[in-house]
Amino acid sequence: MYQPFFQLSQPPFSIAPDPRYLFMSERHREALAHLLFGLKGGGGFVLLTGEIGAGKTTVCRLFLEQIPARCNIAYLFNPKQSVTELLQSICDEFNIKVSPRNNAAVTVKDCIDPLNTFLLRTHAVKQNNILIIDEAQNLSADVLEQLRLLTNLETNERKLLQIILIGQPELRSMLDRPELEQLAQRVIARFHLAALSEGETAQYIAHRLAVAGGNNEPLFSERAMRRVHQCTRGIPRRINLLCDRALLGAYAAGLRQVDVATIDEAAHEVFRLDGAVASASALRWRSALAGGVVGVVLLGGVLLGYNRFAAAPVRTAAVSPVRAAAVAGAPAAAMPLVPATMPAPVPRVASSAARDLPAAYQRLARLWQLTIADGDACNALQKENVYCFDGRGLTDLRQLDRPAILILNDDDGRDYYAVLTRLSDKSATLQIDGIVDTVSLSALARRWNGDFITLWRGPAGYRTSVSAGTRGPVADWLGAQLAIVDGVPTPADGTVIDEKRLRRFQLMQGLKPDGIAGPQTLMRLASAAGLAEPRLQSLSVAARK
Repeated sequence: MYQPFFQLSQPPFSIAPDPRYLFMSERHREALAHLLFGLKGGGGFVLLTGEIGAGKTTVCRLFLEQIPARCNIAYLFNPKQSVTELLQSICDEFNIKVSPRNNAAVTVKDCIDPLNTFLLRTHAVKQNNILIIDEAQNLSADVLEQLRLLTNLETNERKLLQIILIGQPELRSMLDRPELEQLAQRVIARFHLAALSEGETAQYIAHRLAVAGGNNEPLFSERAMRRVHQCTRGIPRRINLLCDRALLGAYAAGLRQVDVATIDEAAHEVFRLDGAVASASALRWRSALAGGVVGVVLLGGVLLGYNRFAAAPVRTAAVSPVRAAAVAGAPAAAMPLVPATMPAPVPRVASSAARDLPAAYQRLARLWQLTIADGDACNALQKENVYCFDGRGLTDLRQLDRPAILILNDDDGRDYYAVLTRLSDKSATLQIDGIVDTVSLSALARRWNGDFITLWRGPAGYRTSVSAGTRGPVADWLGAQLAIVDGVPTPADGTVIDEKRLRRFQLMQGLKPDGIAGPQTLMRLASAAGLAEPRLQSLSVAARK
C-alpha cells in the first residue's frame, strides 16, 4: 500500500525469508563459520542458539547451501516427540525403511538397527551424515540422551553422525544440567547469535530499503532508527514488524520520513505496549527502572507490576495502587495488591552523585580488594596488573560472569552509573550511589544502553594480546589454564602455546577462533579454570549468606 508513496518497488520489511534481503552482520558470519567448522570437526554436536527472530534459520539456510555434495542431510523442524517418534523421523529423513517385527508397534531397536547400518554403509563410500534439529529447546532429556547414544558409532577418525542443535537460549541452560553433562562434553562448537547492535540495526534498515528500490532518501530519521533498536532489542524479525507498521503509519499521516512518534505508535500497535511505555511525548520508552509501574506487553498481554529500582536514594512514602494506576493510565481495579511499604516512584532525573564515574570505579575496584588513587582509574589499575574492558550486551555480561559498571540514562538523556553485582535469569542487583537494589531485567532494559565496563587481571608479564606459537610467562600461564580446563597435565614452562587447543577453547566459548589470546579469551579462561576472581554468582552467594 505504501510502496508508491515512498517510491519503493516492493515491501522492504516482509518477514518472508527472501534471500535478496539477507543482511549478514558480523555475528551472523561468525555463526555460519562455527557451523562450517563443526562440519569438519569429526562429528559430535554443534550448538547454535539465539533469541526468537535473531536469524538462526537464515544462518542455517546459508549453511545448507555450502554443505558439500557428498553429505546426507536430515532436517527436523518439530522435535517435540518421544524417543521412538524422533528416531522414526530421522529414519524417514534419511530414507531408511523401518520394519517392525511381527507387525507390532515400532520399537527403538527397530529404528536403531537400520540407522546404524545406513551410517556404516554411507561411511564406507565416503559420505557424511548430518542431522539438523531446529527448535531443539523442545527436546526432552530422554531424547537428548538418545541423540548422544547415536553419536557413539564412530571410527578411529570420526563419528559417523554429525548433529546440529538449533534453538532458543534456554537450550544452553538445558545442556548445563548435571544429567546431560556427557552430551555437553561432546559439543565441539557452540555459538550464541546475539541481537544486532544499534549501528547494525540502522545498517539493516538501510539495506532492506535499498533492496526494495529506495532512492537513497532516508525514510527513517536517526532518532527513529535508535528508537527502533530500543523497541526491538535488535531482533531482525521484530525490526521487520515494527518498520513495516511504521511506514504504513507515516503513509497514512502523509509523512515523508518516519519520526520517533510514529515508531512509538507503531510499537504500541505491533507489540501491544501500553500507553505508559509507548508515549513518545513522555519518553516512556526510557521510563524509570523501578518504583511505580513498568508496562511490558509482548504478543498480546499486558503485565503491570512494580519494581524497586532507585536511580537515586528514595525515602518518601509509599504510593497506593490507585495512584500508581492513575500514573500508568490503567484502572485501579487492574492493579495487583501491593504491600504498603512499597517504595515510591524514582525521580526522573538521577542524582549528581550517581553521575560520578570515578566513584563507580572505586566501588568496582573494592570488589577486587583494590583502591584507586586520584587520576585515570584504568591507568591506575594497570599498576596492579588489572585492566579495564569495555563490553556491550547482556549475553557478554553473563558469559564474562564478573561485576561491571553499567552505563544508564535518565529522562534528561544524561549518563549515570550503576555497579552490577548479581545477575539472574530475571533480575539484576545494582549499586547506585551507595544504594543497593534488585530490578527486573525488563526494567533494566529501559535505562541501560547496553554498554558496560568490567575489570580483569592479566597474567604475570602481560602487556598485550598473545598469539599461538609464542613463549614466555604469559604463554606458560595460558598453557596451564588450558590444561586445567581440558583435564590434562600442565605443560612445561617455555612451551609454545598450543594453537589447536586455544582455538578449540575459543570455539567452545563462542569466541572467534583466531588463535589470539586477547582480553575476552583470557577472562573466559580465568573463569573456566576457576581462578579466584570476583564473580557475579559468587557475589550473589555471599549476599545470601
